[in-house]
Amino acid sequence: MNNNKLIIILGPTASGKTGLAIKLAQKYNGEIISADSRQIYKEMTIGTAKPTKDETEAIKHHLVDCIKPNHNFTLDEFIKKANRRIKSIQRKGKVPFLVGGTGLYISAIVNNYDLPKGKIDLGLRKRLESKSKKELLEYLNELDPITTNTIDKENPRRLIRALEYVIINKKSFANNQKTNNSPYNILQIGIALDQPELNKRIELRTNQMIELGLVKETQKLIDKYDNTLPSLNTIGYQEIIQHLNKEVNLNQAIDLIKIHTRQYAKRQMTWFKRDKRINWIKFQWQADSLVNKFLK
Repeated sequence: MNNNKLIIILGPTASGKTGLAIKLAQKYNGEIISADSRQIYKEMTIGTAKPTKDETEAIKHHLVDCIKPNHNFTLDEFIKKANRRIKSIQRKGKVPFLVGGTGLYISAIVNNYDLPKGKIDLGLRKRLESKSKKELLEYLNELDPITTNTIDKENPRRLIRALEYVIINKKSFANNQKTNNSPYNILQIGIALDQPELNKRIELRTNQMIELGLVKETQKLIDKYDNTLPSLNTIGYQEIIQHLNKEVNLNQAIDLIKIHTRQYAKRQMTWFKRDKRINWIKFQWQADSLVNKFLK
């Protein structure tokens, strides 16, 4: 019986997760659920390397292009939406493929997070939102060093949520974030490319984003919304915003995107390698073999 099975395809940015997942989903009667904290936003297409129209027509994708960039999308919302879609796909007798590089999202599903519940103080939240990411991290480290070691340090909203909980409840956020046995039978497949190959892919994808119109897309977003939106605190958009503000020229912005993407990929791998249940592969045939055995 495959009605509680879940396959996860993960790995660093630009490693080829989407292409691999589509091929596997086509072969094994699956649908894809995105575990990407930015692809969920509408209008942010080029900078988030969303699947193309041909790819979404080939295989049904979930949690892509769902909400506006000015919506404060939380981890709790992701958990609820992802679980609903996993169960819906399973009920249809199909195989759900959870695909992405946001380690926190994947961990939340794999480890069945029970997030800490606490009061909300809008005044406190507003004060925290006025702080820089660096200030938030330093403040959290002062109050709750345990959480600092485990939290996604690149996500200001996550830092703010943790600080809110610690300040209001006088308890460690990490220590009160419970994990439970998963309701799913899970296979995790991670793509581990050699560093030179991954760097080459990052270089190519960044150049393609520029050619596809990343500058125009970024300008349109900041004209419609605001360049301080948390959703735009994303590699690709941030560097182009610097360019549009005349802080750097376009070539410098492109170089910064490549540098920051390589750094982000290393952080992703550091996160993923903590989970010894992940099956690391370099070639498509290895993933195919793992999936075939898992579903049998």
